[in-house]
Amino acid sequence: MRILLAEDEHHLGTWLCKALEHAGIQVEWVDDGRLADLALQQRDHDALVLDLGLPGMDGHQVLQRLRERDQRLPALILTARDSLAERVGVLNAGADDFLAKPFELAELEARLQALVRRARGVEHPRWTCGPLVYDGSRRQFNLHGEHLPLSPREIGVLRALIQRSGEPLSKQQIIDRVFSDDEDVHPEVVEVVVYRLRKRLDGSGVKVVTLRGLGYLLEPD
Repeated sequence: MRILLAEDEHHLGTWLCKALEHAGIQVEWVDDGRLADLALQQRDHDALVLDLGLPGMDGHQVLQRLRERDQRLPALILTARDSLAERVGVLNAGADDFLAKPFELAELEARLQALVRRARGVEHPRWTCGPLVYDGSRRQFNLHGEHLPLSPREIGVLRALIQRSGEPLSKQQIIDRVFSDDEDVHPEVVEVVVYRLRKRLDGSGVKVVTLRGLGYLLEPD
C-alpha cells in the first residue's frame, strides 16, 4: 500500500512515516495543502491521510478538489477538531473516514487497510491470487498453505502486485511503492526481483506476466 500523508506537524509526520513504513505501508509526506493537491494529480496512491489545518490550501479545499476531479481515492481525515459538526461536514464533503487526534497507530493502520480493501472490493483482511495469499497481520506470503520464504525486496514487490491483482503496475509505480527510500534505484532492479519471483512461483498456479508498455501483472496460472 502507498499512501499520501498531508500533515504539517513535523514531529507527527516524521513519526507516522517511520511507523507506517515499518508496518509495510509506503508513505509520501507533504506538509502543505498545495503540495498535497499537486501530488494527488501527478502520482499514484492507494489512500490519502489528510489533516484539515494545512497551510497554503486547507484540508477542506484539498478534499473538495479531489472529489471535483472525480478521483475515487479513499480519504481519511486527521484533525484535532473532534466535534460532531466537523465529522458530519467532512464525511458529507467526500471523506471516507475520520480519526481525531490524538490516536493510536494501530487504529490508523487498521482503518487504512479497511478503506483500501473496500475501495478494491475486497473485504477479507488477506490478499489472494490463486493459491498465493498475503497475510497482512503476519506480513508474509503463503503458497498452497505453506509459508513462502522471500527476501524483503521480493516481499515488497509481490505485495505491491497482489494488492493490485488484476491490474498492471509499471516499473515506476513499483519503485515508488517498494523502493521509495532509495533515491538511486534503477528500473533494472525491478526486473531482477521480478525474475526471481517468477522462478519462485514457477509451476505454482500463479505467475507474474509482462504487459508490454503497461508493466507487470499478477494473475492465476
